[in-house]
Amino acid sequence: MTVSPGPATSSRPDRPSVSTGDALLRAAARHSGVRCVSLGLMALAATAANLLLPAALGRALDVLLTDPSHATRWVLYCTALVFVLAVLDACETVLGATTNARATAWLRERLTGHVLAAGPRAAGRFGPGELVARLVGNAGQAGAAPATFAGVLAALAAPLGAIVALWLIDYRLALVFLGGMPLVAALLTRFTRNSSECVARYQDAQGRIAGSLTEAIDGARTIAAAGTADKEVARILRPLPELSREGHRMWRVQGRAAAQAVAVAPLLQIAVLATAGLLLTRHALSVGELLAASRYAVLAAGVGVLVGRLGGLIEARASAHRLGELLDVPVTEQGFRHLPPGQGHLELRDVTVRRGGRSVLDGVDLVVPGGTTLAVVGRSGTGKSLLASLAGRLTDPDEGDVLLDGVPLRELDRRDLRREVGYAFERPALLGDSVEATIGFGRPTPSAQRIRAAARTARADDFVRRLPDGYATPCADAPLSGGEIQRLGLARAFARGGRLLILDDALSSLDTVTEHHVTGALFGDMPGCSRLIVAHRASTAARADAVAWLDGGRVRAVGRHEELWTMAEYRRVFGVGAALDADAGPSGRERAGGGR
Repeated sequence: MTVSPGPATSSRPDRPSVSTGDALLRAAARHSGVRCVSLGLMALAATAANLLLPAALGRALDVLLTDPSHATRWVLYCTALVFVLAVLDACETVLGATTNARATAWLRERLTGHVLAAGPRAAGRFGPGELVARLVGNAGQAGAAPATFAGVLAALAAPLGAIVALWLIDYRLALVFLGGMPLVAALLTRFTRNSSECVARYQDAQGRIAGSLTEAIDGARTIAAAGTADKEVARILRPLPELSREGHRMWRVQGRAAAQAVAVAPLLQIAVLATAGLLLTRHALSVGELLAASRYAVLAAGVGVLVGRLGGLIEARASAHRLGELLDVPVTEQGFRHLPPGQGHLELRDVTVRRGGRSVLDGVDLVVPGGTTLAVVGRSGTGKSLLASLAGRLTDPDEGDVLLDGVPLRELDRRDLRREVGYAFERPALLGDSVEATIGFGRPTPSAQRIRAAARTARADDFVRRLPDGYATPCADAPLSGGEIQRLGLARAFARGGRLLILDDALSSLDTVTEHHVTGALFGDMPGCSRLIVAHRASTAARADAVAWLDGGRVRAVGRHEELWTMAEYRRVFGVGAALDADAGPSGRERAGGGR
């Protein structure tokens, strides 16, 4: 039984403030500050060279026409400028790629750490597929922002510098060009606004597809068994029309802006050239200055280049805003108190947890005395797994407190908490490079002797030794059954030791014989260690020191299994078979579920 912390949906959650994403981009730029500054300087240097080249070409032409013997020097100047442009372009390409990679790596590291620190609430809010899409795809797009921003600066500097150059040639040329600038500014403003909206919607649709795909991959066996592959494909691709619509809209917005730029730019160039030609006929300009003016008119009207650069920056900024939503998920704040000596006395005081507008747990009061075992039972959806998450602070209550040996978990030092609380889950994740690393996963890492002892306790040692490389076998190469995976998870919990052991339905896939041996160790003498066990079997509940019966998010009763067994509703928690056993008249643990 699993109680989700919330609907794992990738629909657009409440948007965080835009400044979250912008601050993330600024932090990424600061992380590669030297590279970003160098990239910006290179872009500006390339722009300066581009602005000097028309003047040098014009001067060379004038010299060739008036005094050819002195033209060599200006031709060499032009050649040098072309060479510098080629070198700067190559350096800018390499530095831009490395800066993007560095910024992307920093973003992924920062956000992955934040998501892991936020714990299950991040996956509960966005869903695993959307998280992966944001950490991989959106981080890559946002990581291109520093280099893209340098490109935007260069694309802005070129027209501004060209207008200044036109003014230096003849102020009338600059005035003619500036007459069309309001139209260019309106074009860019409209493009920025429209492009930002459709890029955000496009990325949202991508995230929903990624989320559905992850769910389908996780349930591939169920889909194959049900023969619903076609139906699942349709479900996964349901946002595809929206994705296509927004993608086409992006292209239309960019295409319209490019077309308008193509329409506006030649008109401005023609106006400048016509004015320059008129000035040439009046001997106010030389032929070389006419050539330079024509080149500067092209640079000044380079709106198409600016549209492309702005499009890249808008995409990076939209991606950063989606990453900023991840940062808005609060991390679990850790305390600084240390645990006093104790045996794992666990206490829940008036604990309430709300999910999706309803109280999953409502005013729960519960005590697990140090060194004892408490089984938590109840129908599906009553909050058993959520209670187990609260006991080890995988989640926090909305109201109330959870205490371990008198210390509220919110105030407890993280290292103390994780050292003293061990977990085993229904479907444990096999993290680690080998079976041994999987069992010893965590900090501090248990010794090899402790790992093997824990494997023996969990009845995993025999099948691990039969693997190709024994404990050194990579988990990915180990053909493990569901029960064997659960035993590795149990071994990991046993290897951690500590004063509180929490099992969230961690025995469900074990065969009867293995369960008997494991529960024998689990319910045996473990001084200084309390055990909280989410149980679905009467045999497990029967061997616990006490049973907490959850019903409707509240504790219905706490007592010994044989005491609660006298109530018909309690028996129905374990199904029809348990009710039939009750009719046969079990009188204690031996007959209800096996002796201790």
